[in-house]
Amino acid sequence: MEYWEIFTTSFTGYGDYLWKEITFKSSPWYQNYFWWLIILSIVVWGLEIAFPWRNNQGVFRKDFWLDAFYMFFNFFIFQLIFFAGFGAITSQTFVEIIGGSETNISLFNASELPYFAQVIIFFIAMDFAQWLVHVTLHRFNFLWQFHKVHHSVKEMGFAAHLRYHWMETIFYNPIKYITLLLIGGFEPSSVFVIYYINIAIGHLNHANLNLDYGPLKYVLNNPKMHIWHHSKEFPESHPNGMNYGISLSIWDYIFKTNYIPHDGRDIELGFENEEKFPKSFAKQIIYPLGKKGN
Repeated sequence: MEYWEIFTTSFTGYGDYLWKEITFKSSPWYQNYFWWLIILSIVVWGLEIAFPWRNNQGVFRKDFWLDAFYMFFNFFIFQLIFFAGFGAITSQTFVEIIGGSETNISLFNASELPYFAQVIIFFIAMDFAQWLVHVTLHRFNFLWQFHKVHHSVKEMGFAAHLRYHWMETIFYNPIKYITLLLIGGFEPSSVFVIYYINIAIGHLNHANLNLDYGPLKYVLNNPKMHIWHHSKEFPESHPNGMNYGISLSIWDYIFKTNYIPHDGRDIELGFENEEKFPKSFAKQIIYPLGKKGN
């Protein structure tokens, strides 16, 4: 009964929170996840329209509306239907396992550091944790079947960033939560800041923009690097994929998973046997559950 109450309370609590964000009643007003996502999306889409890398790609590119639906489903609808309650139960179970206090496993207390240092440490640690999960999604066939949803994109654009199977949230979030516990004491506002830095970089990575940031390309992921991650064909040197970076590219350079042979503007995207992959949202969500092979 305790866990059922946690689930229902989280469900109704998140529903109320989301409605307040939509109606501009959330507090503080500037930490509004709903409208910041829309603003960032419009800004990056505007850049795509004004400075397209691939001129033959339409403003409403292939599967634009499918990706837009994924964006809102994964960030808001799925959270409301399932993950808010599931996340609360997971957190409660984890706290009970470690002895009733989240501070029991913290390696150090980040609250003693300046706010800017907190943000930098949180950003780097969270990005590395997500890089590890991303590599795992490509290395194990069971996980790859879910990750195929993201790689089914045929024309890159900002909203492709958030086309992913909802199970990926289940894979990523426990790792992010554990990372947050290991480095405890963060200001709540730093979570919001890092969240939208990641969204902005992720949107740009998938955008139809000719960007690599010059010397910073060895630190920050970018469109000219990430497009190779979506290449239909992998080289013999990287049979499981390459360029796994989420926001930072440095992990790929450190662990030798980087691969940018040329500009990559017109390479074919997708994966082997993609013609068998379903095109609709409903079928894409169901597809991985019955797959064992390629």
